[in-house]
Amino acid sequence: MLVAERPLSEYLQKYFGFDKFKGDQEEIIKNVLAGKDTFVIMPTGGGKSMCYQLPSLIMEGTAIVVSPLIALMKNQVDAMRGFSSEDGIAHFLNSSLNKTEMAAVRNDVKNGKTKLLYVAPESLTKDENVEFLKGINISFFAIDEAHCISEWGHDFRPEYRRLRPIIEAIGTVPIIALTATATPKVQLDIQKNLTMMDATVFKASFNRANLYYEVRPKVDVIKEIIRFVKQNMGKSGIVYCLSRKKVEEVAQTLSVNGIRALPYHAGLEAPVRAATQDKFLMEEIEVIVATIAFGMGIDKPDVRFVIHHDIPKSLEGYYQETGRSGRDGREGKCVTFYSYKDIEKLEKFMKGKPVAEQEIGKQLLLETVGYAETSVCRRKVLLNYFGERYEKTNCGNCDNCLHPKKSFDGQEEICSVLETIKAIKEKFAAEHVVNVIIGKAEQAVKLHGHDKLENFGEGSDHEAKFWTAMIRQALLAGFLSKDIETYGTLKLTDKGKAYLKKPTKIQVVEDNDYGNVEADDDDDMAGGGTAAADAELFASLKDLRKKIAKQKNVPPFVVFQDPSLEEMAIQYPITMDELKNITGVGSGKAAKFGKPFIDLISKYVEENEIDRPMDMVVKSVVNKSVLKVYIIQNIDRKISLNDMSVAKGLKMSELISEIESIVASGTRIDINYYINEVIDEDRQKEVFDYFKTADSDSAEDALAELGENDYTLDDIRLMRIKFMSDFGN
Repeated sequence: MLVAERPLSEYLQKYFGFDKFKGDQEEIIKNVLAGKDTFVIMPTGGGKSMCYQLPSLIMEGTAIVVSPLIALMKNQVDAMRGFSSEDGIAHFLNSSLNKTEMAAVRNDVKNGKTKLLYVAPESLTKDENVEFLKGINISFFAIDEAHCISEWGHDFRPEYRRLRPIIEAIGTVPIIALTATATPKVQLDIQKNLTMMDATVFKASFNRANLYYEVRPKVDVIKEIIRFVKQNMGKSGIVYCLSRKKVEEVAQTLSVNGIRALPYHAGLEAPVRAATQDKFLMEEIEVIVATIAFGMGIDKPDVRFVIHHDIPKSLEGYYQETGRSGRDGREGKCVTFYSYKDIEKLEKFMKGKPVAEQEIGKQLLLETVGYAETSVCRRKVLLNYFGERYEKTNCGNCDNCLHPKKSFDGQEEICSVLETIKAIKEKFAAEHVVNVIIGKAEQAVKLHGHDKLENFGEGSDHEAKFWTAMIRQALLAGFLSKDIETYGTLKLTDKGKAYLKKPTKIQVVEDNDYGNVEADDDDDMAGGGTAAADAELFASLKDLRKKIAKQKNVPPFVVFQDPSLEEMAIQYPITMDELKNITGVGSGKAAKFGKPFIDLISKYVEENEIDRPMDMVVKSVVNKSVLKVYIIQNIDRKISLNDMSVAKGLKMSELISEIESIVASGTRIDINYYINEVIDEDRQKEVFDYFKTADSDSAEDALAELGENDYTLDDIRLMRIKFMSDFGN
C-alpha cells in the first residue's frame, strides 16, 4: 500500500471539494490507510461512504465494496463518477450486467483504472468472480450495510454470513464494515461473524436532533397521509408500507388526489425502479410510496418527511427508514401510524418460521410496540435501544415532549417492578414479570411457583399495560438491563440494586392508549363518512332535484338518489371534480345534472360561511374489477345474460346486481337485445311508465304494484337498469 504523505484534508478538497471532515471521518480514514480492520457505526447522513471512498482513491489497487442492493450500487457509482473525469474510476459487478458490460468492467479493473468496485454478496460467491478477484491488487474490502450479517438486524441477508471465508479465499486484506444501525447485540454479531473482534470501533451518536418523531393512531390513515402531504406541498417525502399491494394502492390514491407519487417495490422491473428513483432525485415526483426495498443509500439530502403507513417490524428498520429524512441537517418529519392490529398481523406472518426466528421476531416486535405506545421522550427510547443514553428530560422535537402527559411519582411502582424481578431470580422477560405483579396465574407462573410469592398480585389494581410502561421506564432509568440473547430476560443493574436499597422520588407517565384503535384497511378511500348531513342544505338540494326532475320529465331518483344528496350536504362540493367524487355521481351524471347543484352549494357555503371539509375528501381509485370489465365487454358484444351467468358461475340475480352497480356508477349500457328476448314490448312499456311516475326506485314496490303473476323480480330489475341507463346516465 503506497500512501502519499500529504494532509488528508488536501485529498478531501482535491477529490470531493470539501474543506473539512464530518465527525470521526478523518480518524476512520487514517485507521483504514494504516491497514487496520475498522468497524464504523454511524447514522444515516453521517457520511459513512466517505470513510471508504477517500482511502480507495489514495491507496494503490482497487477497493471492493460489498453492497446489498443494485439500486444502491448504481447510485454510489454515479456519484463517484461525478467527482472524476474518468468513468472507469468506479464500477459495479452484479446480475444487471450483460456479458459485454461485464467484460468491460473487468478490463478497467485489470488496467488499474478502477479504484472502487461494488459487488453484490451473491456475485461474490460465484467461482468465476472469486478467481478474477484473486488476480487483482485489492486495497481493502468494505462491507456496507453490515447489519445484514446479523439475524438480530432488521434486514438479515444469509449471503452476508458467508463473506468472511470468501474474503479469505481471495486474499488477506484489511476490512472496513459499516452500518447505520446496530444495537450492542448486532454489533457483537457482526464482529464475531467477520472475525473482527480486534477491529477499531468508531461509534457516532445516533441522535438526529433535526428529526421530529410522532406516532398517530391509525384511523382514516389514507386521508391523514393526503392531508399531511398537501400541508407539505413542494417537499420531497417517502411513504413506507409493508406490502407491495398496499404500496400500489396508496401510490394510486395519492396520484388521483393531485400528488405526484409513484410506487417502488421489489416486484417492479429493474428499469422501472431505476426510472422512479431518478424521477425522485430529479424532483419530477414529490413522493415515493415504497416497501423497505427503497432507500438504502439513496443520496437525497432534502427528503423532508418519512411516513410509515404501517409500523415496521423492528426499531432498527424504523430508525434506518426515518433516517432518510433531513440528511442535510434541516427539517425532517417522521410520522408513523400505529394500531396494535398491525402488530398482530406481523405476528401471524411469522408463524411457520423456525422457532428461534419466531422468538427473535417477537422480541423485535415487542421493542417496536414499546416505542409506539410510550409516553416518554421518543428520542430517549430510540437512543436507549442503540445503547446510548440521552440525558435530557425533554428533547423538544417529538410528540411526547411537545405534548407531555401528566407525570406522577412512581417510586412505589418502580420498586414493585424491581422487587418482583429480584424475587423471580432475574430469569424472565417482561410479560412474565407483569403476570406475577397483576396476579395472573398463567401456566409458566404456576410452573415456577411464582403464584406463591409475596409479590404475586400486589399490583392487581392496575392493568398489565400500566406495569409494562413501568418496566420500560425502569429500563430507561438504567435500573434494568434486557438480555436480548435470552429473548428479553430482565436483570437488575448495579444502579437498580442501589435504588432498591435507597429509593427516591422518580417521575413516570402511563403509556399512550391506542387500545380502541382499529387497524384501518383503507376501505373508506372514497369520500363520505358518518358525519351528520346539513339538514338545511339537504332540504334545498331535494327541492332543486324535484325541480330538475320536473323539467326533465323524470322521477327525482333518476337525477340523484338520496344517499348522494346526503353526502353533498356533508362534503359541500363546489367544483365538478369534487362533485364527481360524491358516491353515486359519475362523470356522466355530473355533466348531465351537476351544474345547478354545485351553484346552489357554492352560494350556500358563501352565505353561511361554511368551513368545508373538502381537504378530507379522498378521491378513490376507479376499481374496474375483472368481472365488471367482462360484463361490459360482453354486453357490447350482445352476449346473452344467461350465457354470462353460466360462464361465470353466477345466479341470474347476482349477475343483475353486478350490472346494477355498473349503471349506478354512471356507466351507460344497452341491454335492449336481451330484454327484447325475455319481456314483450307491452310489458316493457308498462314497467317504464310505472318508473316515470314512481316515488321511489324500489323494484319490490314495482313488483307489488304491477303484479307477481305478470312479472318476476328479475324482469323488474332489468327494466329498471334500462330506465336508469336511458334517463340517468
